[in-house]
Amino acid sequence: MIFRLSAIAAGALLVSACSDASEVEQTAGFDSIAADETVYFLGNEPFWGGEVTGTSLRYSTPENSAGDTFEVSRFVGNSGLGLSGQLAGAAFDLTITIGECSDTMSDRAYPFTATLKIGEELRSGCAWTDAMPFTNDVEAATEGESAEQ
Repeated sequence: MIFRLSAIAAGALLVSACSDASEVEQTAGFDSIAADETVYFLGNEPFWGGEVTGTSLRYSTPENSAGDTFEVSRFVGNSGLGLSGQLAGAAFDLTITIGECSDTMSDRAYPFTATLKIGEELRSGCAWTDAMPFTNDVEAATEGESAEQ
């Protein structure tokens, strides 16, 4: 019994030593997208897209080009922005993270990846903002060639 108590006491001491608050490193939250910026997002196979400003999100598909607008809650994590709400009774969770992205349909390069889960269906896409827009490498290369001539 004494051995068990000593082992428990030693374990508790070890845990408290490992969780010394002075050694915990704090990291800043994701700050690549300001709270008042509009985030645009899209994906294909199937096609989907929309935008979110503040807590108002519009989501559209080819079958519903006008889209559905609904309220979402925003969560700023360490490496991205999370947006959660309800779309036609299904959970709607969109995560935006930094990372070069291609929509595979155009020559555009996007600064963010978008991961969307509606109910149990998972979709991948891309995102951008006015402050961090997509680029079109083909147009940039053509403009560069014109400038050289």
